[in-house]
Amino acid sequence: MALPILDPNAPEFTRRYVNLADPRLGAQALEASDDFFAPKDRMLNPEPAVFIPGKYDNNGKWMDGWETRRKRANGYDWCVVKLARPGVIKGLDLDTSHFTGNFPPAASVEAARVVDGVPNQSTQWTEIVPSTTLQGNSHHYHEVSDTNAYTHLRVNIYPDGGIARLRVYGQPQVDWAGASRTEQFDLAAMENGAYLVAANNQHFGAASTILMPGRGVNMGDGWETRRRREPGNDWAIVALAQPGVIRKIEVDTAHFKGNYPDRCSIQAAYVTGGTDSSLITQAMFWPVLLGEQKLKMDNQHYFESEIAALGPVTHVRFNIIPDGGVSRLRLWGTLAS
Repeated sequence: MALPILDPNAPEFTRRYVNLADPRLGAQALEASDDFFAPKDRMLNPEPAVFIPGKYDNNGKWMDGWETRRKRANGYDWCVVKLARPGVIKGLDLDTSHFTGNFPPAASVEAARVVDGVPNQSTQWTEIVPSTTLQGNSHHYHEVSDTNAYTHLRVNIYPDGGIARLRVYGQPQVDWAGASRTEQFDLAAMENGAYLVAANNQHFGAASTILMPGRGVNMGDGWETRRRREPGNDWAIVALAQPGVIRKIEVDTAHFKGNYPDRCSIQAAYVTGGTDSSLITQAMFWPVLLGEQKLKMDNQHYFESEIAALGPVTHVRFNIIPDGGVSRLRLWGTLAS
């Protein structure tokens, strides 16, 4: 599996939040007005789009994305996508990679919340990205300020053409009202609503990857920092899905062999007020949840008895010492009463 190279020009939301349009989490392309040249499902592929010269299928040139036929009548094409989880959308990427003479001149995105079933004629759609000009072979990043939680999107392209990839970055909304206060949940899981607040370095891999489900598929599927040539250590701050008491920790260095951190530690606190940016300074002084622990290459490390009794916390600072790569971080805990 080819994993994306970090785009240095991508906005911060692409590194902090989960892609709610990821089919590995359950997202689906439900319906499209047309997908003659390339199927709608291909637009959600988590791998970067590719171009294969000389590859054709029965309908023409094979393209890695969703592509409609040339429209010879009034109107425009559209595709309805079911998000992996209901969530607050922070931003989108309409990616036209490798679409040059066949990209749409413009696109817009609408959102809806459908509690049961699928969108229909009576569904109320809210425009979250107004009609915007597109360029060929380019990423188009759009920040979204709407704070409502949505379940479905409708991507409109004017009048026709191809979108290589759709990425929908957001924070899943989970109903914790009836959740057990004794069962343990992974409070650092992105699918539960956790997100990355900040990281000091993400040169080779996004720090938000450590919050993704499953084990990493290769060394590119994890957080990896550059080689540190100065004193100190690298770190990432995570906002937990819910306040809770951490009972068990897993640090997974899967596939990291010559570049795993020598040690790790975790600080934590119950944060009230302030902003995410203000936490970077505060986190340096948070109490220790897990003291320094020696790590091994390509290994799942579990800690329970080593965890300090700090009570409920809302945020953690994960320190890797001095640098290197980690595949996943799991923080199992019970919800604060």
